[in-house]
Amino acid sequence: MSEKRTARDTGFWWRNSAVWVAYLGVSLLLGFTYGGHWSGIVLISVMVSLCLWVGSAFIRGWALRHDWLQRDLLGLTWRLLLAVVIVAAATQLLTATALLPALAWDWVQLPGQRANYRPAAVFGYWFNTAIVLGVWCALWTGRRALQRARHSEMAQLRAEAQRATLEHQALRARLNPHFVFNALNNLRALINEDPARARDMVTHLSSTLRHALVHTEGSWVTLAEEWRVVQDYLAVEAIHYEDRLRVHTDIDPAALSARLPPMALQLLVENAIKHGIAVHPGGGELHLCAYLEGGRLRVEVDNPAAHDAGSGGHGIGLAYLRAQLGIDAVPSSSGRGTFLLERQGARVLARLEVQQ
Repeated sequence: MSEKRTARDTGFWWRNSAVWVAYLGVSLLLGFTYGGHWSGIVLISVMVSLCLWVGSAFIRGWALRHDWLQRDLLGLTWRLLLAVVIVAAATQLLTATALLPALAWDWVQLPGQRANYRPAAVFGYWFNTAIVLGVWCALWTGRRALQRARHSEMAQLRAEAQRATLEHQALRARLNPHFVFNALNNLRALINEDPARARDMVTHLSSTLRHALVHTEGSWVTLAEEWRVVQDYLAVEAIHYEDRLRVHTDIDPAALSARLPPMALQLLVENAIKHGIAVHPGGGELHLCAYLEGGRLRVEVDNPAAHDAGSGGHGIGLAYLRAQLGIDAVPSSSGRGTFLLERQGARVLARLEVQQ
């Protein structure tokens, strides 16, 4: 980061130097053309260009240091105007401080060996300087705005690409060979033992797989829709784990119309089974509750903790869930919701809160 900042600063100094050297050249050309070849014109042009070179760099550094570019248009505009007024006045003051003694001591020459510093002339000098510096400020802020817009667009594209990758990985996790292999083996065993139950399992399995294939087509879904899918998934897993999987639910009917990211509830339940129920020989109880509280949907899933279980929760599914909410870490929060995964004694609790 420091190397990039140094490179940007170096690039700015080169560009800024080129701008004011060009301005010096134009000033000398116009001065010699309309005022004659006087050494005083050279001194004035050099002093004004040098002061504007320093002053423009000062404005840029002050603006970046105090986050002027983060403010609204009105706040940025009046700050830049004030800076232009002050720097333009300082430029003319320093120029006069250098020019008047040089004329008095005959170091430089001007017509009549005197400078015109009547009020109207002084205002004209200041106004011309302010116009030039104002144009510089407008060009600099415009360039910065374009850079920020481009960087923002690139960041958005990277975020969308990352989310698409997570969605793809989450989809692959839904269709992982172990889940499908276990389901098909259990289905084969049920075909002869209990055909009716086998037909039910085919229905539940197809619903689960169909949801996995189309989960990216829409926006957020209701808890009722998610719960129907999770019921199909739990029905398939119940055949595989039998008595090892014991599910207790407490879902407030008023919460069924609340909205949450697609697959959110299923991801929490899958994570609980994979990292809790599956690693215990005797299985365990999975508790699921959902309710509304203060305009937020709260979903809690807890399960037995493995002996080496932590609270990191960095799996693909949970990473996808955080991306859907726009959050990065655990415990995490954003304007759309919060997510927490932590160990509580012999159990692990996953808590999801979504703003409605």
